[in-house]
Amino acid sequence: MPAEIGIVVCARNEADRLPATLEALAGAFPGARVVVADDGSTDGTSGAARAAGAELVRSERRIGKGGIATLAAERLRDDRRIRAVVLCDADLGASAARLDRLTAVLDAGDGDLVIARFARRAGGGFGVAVGFARRAVARLTGLHLSAPISGQRAMLPAVLAAVLPFAPGFGMEIGMTVDAHRAGFRVVEVEVKLEHRATGRTARGFAHRARQLADFARTYASLR
Repeated sequence: MPAEIGIVVCARNEADRLPATLEALAGAFPGARVVVADDGSTDGTSGAARAAGAELVRSERRIGKGGIATLAAERLRDDRRIRAVVLCDADLGASAARLDRLTAVLDAGDGDLVIARFARRAGGGFGVAVGFARRAVARLTGLHLSAPISGQRAMLPAVLAAVLPFAPGFGMEIGMTVDAHRAGFRVVEVEVKLEHRATGRTARGFAHRARQLADFARTYASLR
């Protein structure tokens, strides 16, 4: 069956949630070409990917989300069978089945890069990192997005070619949005009922968001 959809699943230590995510993607996108991008996981993430029949791109050491996602997406870039590329995080679980809402927008011709806006917020901090990302995207593009750092996206193959390589680390989504807009593609958001592993107001959660903010700032500076 032709691989009309190409999917990159970004993962780091998601062995517990990845199987459900891959199962949901298989149901939503039969015959899709699925590539798991494993950023130096120390658990069974890679084994879970292989067990589900997905392709695997793995770094033995952590190189950041943008770096490992670039290596995975490059596998799909030249596959002429693919009419749409989906990016998602490995922790969506069963809710990943709803990502077909994004490709439906592409198929309808209503956008070129479609970003999923979570219907319900779960976890998070005080909004400092995402607020910075919103302002950065607005200043660089004039776009006012609700979910500028959502990792759940779908795009046309031409968009993928224009936005690779992705910006390093957690700056990936900001860089992708800015590059797509500057290349003349239409960037739209759509609300989707998704669930993911939330990072709360804990020491670990705040450390994660501090890393995000640092990457956002570097990406913003590089694109100015």
